[in-house]
Amino acid sequence: MDWDLKEPLRDCLVAAAPYGGPIALLRNPWKKEKSPSIRPLLQIYSSSGVALASLLWKSGPVVLLGWSAEEELLCVQEDGSVLVYGLHGDFRRHFSMGNEVLQNRVLDARVFHTEFGSGIAILTGAHRFTLSANVGDLKLRRMPEVPGLQALPSCWTVLFQDRVTLVLLAIGPDLFLLDNTACSGVVPPGLTPGVGGFLQMAVSFNYRYLALFTDTGHIWMGLASLKEKLYEFNCNIRAPPKQIAWCNRPKGKQKAVVVAWERRLLVAGNAPESIQFVLEEDSYLVPELDGVRIFSRNVHEFLHEVPVASEEIFRIASMAPGALLLEAQKEYEKESQKADEYLREIQEREQLPQAVRQCIEAAGHEHQPEMQKSLLRAASFGKCFIDKFPPDTFVRMCQDLRVLNAVRDYPIGIPLTYTQYKQLTIEVLLDRLVLRRLYPLAIQICEYLRLPEVQGVSRILAHWACYKVQQKDVSDEDVARAINQKLGDTPGVSYSDIAARAYGCGRTELAIKLLEYEPRSGEQVPLLLKMKRSKLALSKAIESGDTDLVFTVVLHLKNELNRGDFFMTLRNQPVALSLYRQFCKHQELETLKDLYNQDDNHQELGNFHIRASYAAEERIEGRVAALQTAADEYYKAKNEFAAKATEEQMRLLRLQRRLEDELGGHFLDLSLHDTVTSLLLGGNNKRAEQLARDFRIPDKRFWWLKLTALADREDWEELEKFSKSKKSPIGYLPFVEVCMKRHNKFEAKKFAARVSPEQKVKAFLLIGDVAQAADVAIEHRNEAELSLVLSHCTGASDGATADKIQRARALAQRKVKGSPQHSQQMALSSRSLYWTSSWAGMRIPSFPLGELKTFPKELRSFKNQFLRDRSVLTLPS
Repeated sequence: MDWDLKEPLRDCLVAAAPYGGPIALLRNPWKKEKSPSIRPLLQIYSSSGVALASLLWKSGPVVLLGWSAEEELLCVQEDGSVLVYGLHGDFRRHFSMGNEVLQNRVLDARVFHTEFGSGIAILTGAHRFTLSANVGDLKLRRMPEVPGLQALPSCWTVLFQDRVTLVLLAIGPDLFLLDNTACSGVVPPGLTPGVGGFLQMAVSFNYRYLALFTDTGHIWMGLASLKEKLYEFNCNIRAPPKQIAWCNRPKGKQKAVVVAWERRLLVAGNAPESIQFVLEEDSYLVPELDGVRIFSRNVHEFLHEVPVASEEIFRIASMAPGALLLEAQKEYEKESQKADEYLREIQEREQLPQAVRQCIEAAGHEHQPEMQKSLLRAASFGKCFIDKFPPDTFVRMCQDLRVLNAVRDYPIGIPLTYTQYKQLTIEVLLDRLVLRRLYPLAIQICEYLRLPEVQGVSRILAHWACYKVQQKDVSDEDVARAINQKLGDTPGVSYSDIAARAYGCGRTELAIKLLEYEPRSGEQVPLLLKMKRSKLALSKAIESGDTDLVFTVVLHLKNELNRGDFFMTLRNQPVALSLYRQFCKHQELETLKDLYNQDDNHQELGNFHIRASYAAEERIEGRVAALQTAADEYYKAKNEFAAKATEEQMRLLRLQRRLEDELGGHFLDLSLHDTVTSLLLGGNNKRAEQLARDFRIPDKRFWWLKLTALADREDWEELEKFSKSKKSPIGYLPFVEVCMKRHNKFEAKKFAARVSPEQKVKAFLLIGDVAQAADVAIEHRNEAELSLVLSHCTGASDGATADKIQRARALAQRKVKGSPQHSQQMALSSRSLYWTSSWAGMRIPSFPLGELKTFPKELRSFKNQFLRDRSVLTLPS
């Protein structure tokens, strides 16, 4: 060990993290012989004794030190508060174990690890247990009271069974098990009679096995459920041990317990004999997944069961295939023929693949690189004589051993075994290297193992950046520039996370500078709001184009600022103001009104009062008042049309209320046209006419309204009178259409005779008189009308009419063909509408007819004649 401890371990509070983790020491100054003015020193070391941190303890008395699964140091104080420190002595956070613990103080505590995380169990001065299964998500649970417990139990521990955390404690010869609801007494099966008390107990790393040390010197070993006894060992030592720990492999056949006294270490299992070691100095046991770490002031050792593969290879006079292959490789290097003999012997037994696998497995469990190389060379030698042996196992073992050797190196000081490494995973190991700020090594491992960038290098660089922001002796600009130069646009790196770490360290300006490199606005804005930089957050949200993000910032500003400052801030951001107005239209109408008032936006204020008049109560007075306010606002906005329209609406509302009072029925909120129509339908023709005059409804529109209303009433007599009252401004074809729409052909015929000549054909076709429509079309000599009538000729009844139309069309075409204009036109078409002639003995070239205006009078006259006739003539293309 590299440390130079000035005091023995027994005078310190000691905590060592599993999986080759760090060691924390706190000299205990609260003993009576120590001066109370001396402040203790908290020191953190790697497993090789390399100092990682050292700081003076300025808080209250500490009862227990422990490491969480994330390698955070948990310091449990007498008042029940827990202080959490990082690997380098940086203070992270603190939390309390509850008021009851604060009032009754802490007598004893345990830190334990389960699948839920790292937990703390506390025994208070009231002799009650309180625990939390996960310090990251603190949920305190008070355990049931133990009957007869008036002092510290002789020993106790935490169990974890069926996803439930339990407490097992001993009071004299009795054992009690506490669960969530009750305290029950338990008796270990097969326990030797005469036990007067339990002095020490230990649970295995995976919570499957339990060991009890009795005052008779017996060690009872069984299942943690206390339902089955495995074996019992008599060590003939009745002195209470300092520590007891299980030492067994995850899939090993041997199960053993390590018991430590001041100068003695005993390993007991299912054999009648034990293994004993003499300790030269105080030692501390650290239970591991596959063994026990034992460290003292000078050395750090690992006690574990010899792996099966190693035992078979290195056993004296072993004839295992792996042992023979190792000897064959050694003889081959010596250029001895014995190599062939060993190899033939293995091949004859058809055990060469097994021998290669044994050597590879044994190499993984060796800690000395030379022995690893020797075993891997033997495995490589054996592979050469096997057809199609998969190389994956060999290659992966080489990679794993290279990584393990790198982290086991003395300056690094993480003495992981191969079993622990596989359980921990490479991702967790990289995180632990990053926590130790060993960034170059972590990056080299990622590159060597060819890990995905997001999984390896990116995460390491992000951790490096988080560490960089804690260097307060460097300016904000230099730190931000260095981080950006190193990280760039590396995938998987979040500048917002780094900025959050900078803000947590009190470097707000650095956090803002780092956020400038964050491409995702959704990550920038929440942190800016947290840093009270709401206006900058609003600008970033608007730049992102994400309306939800803008709404989030605006609502945050609304709660943070007073009303005036809030409105002024929005005025400087038109996009945010527009979005907030949209929000207010649906949620806060009064706020919308205040916004318009502040901006002197009379047009929108008028619109607001218009909407308010429709959303207000049904009393006509309130609605008219709102409309009057709207009209006033429109006048202020110099919108004469809107103001006049609003005043007209007020007149209409008052009139509609009067009509309802006088005539009954429903008129309110009808449009002007619907009001007129309702009056007409009710037979109130004079009132309808008066209303049309008052509101200046055009005659055409009024005639349409009355025509439609009378037809809906089927008041044909009144309709005929109305048509004769004066000349219809809309003509008489609408009368025909309305009558036919109501299937009244008789009335339609009356109006068809009065239709204007240009609409007669359509009127006769509406009433179904095809013959008369044909006569009118022939009289008009209109090709379009003739075609329209012809399209309505269907069946045998209209055959004569169709023939008549065809004869008329043929006669018209013969007359056209015999005319002079037709002859001239045909000549033009034969020359593709180009003219060629001579004038005054000169040849005139071909030219388009459209340019004849630039030529002599005779040609221009021809052009004019042609343009007059082409509307009648059908010219070829």
